[in-house]
Amino acid sequence: MSTTHPDDAEIRSVYAEYLAGWNARSGARISAVLTDDGDVVGFDGSAAHGRLQIAADMRRLFADHQTPAYVGVVRSVRAVAEDVAVVHAVAGMVDVDADRLDPALHAVHTAVVVKDGRRWKISVLTATPARYHGRPAAVAELTAELEAAR
Repeated sequence: MSTTHPDDAEIRSVYAEYLAGWNARSGARISAVLTDDGDVVGFDGSAAHGRLQIAADMRRLFADHQTPAYVGVVRSVRAVAEDVAVVHAVAGMVDVDADRLDPALHAVHTAVVVKDGRRWKISVLTATPARYHGRPAAVAELTAELEAAR
């Protein structure tokens, strides 16, 4: 049985701030919500470790590429321990040229968040492609859900 996490709103806002940092194309803003030893595994499987390294990697990425903006929906926040929670979310990216969600870029985000002093921060965030092979209705349903969140 799942119950609402006591810090649900704060934890959701940490994930939202991560996406807002991406959408602002700001490595500093993204890294501000990560723990010092945080890990991020991207959609393509590339991994980065450490808040400062992730910030530097993101700055390079944003300088070299026109990145699409994220739209995300948190599906659940689950307590794992007193100061540890798991966020399950789905995300899509808005095609830079067409101003529409690109279903090929849909992802499932899983984030482990920890209470770092008095603030929640992301310790690990992974992006898994949400391809739903052979299930076009599932892709369409996810696209509609993300479109409604735009």
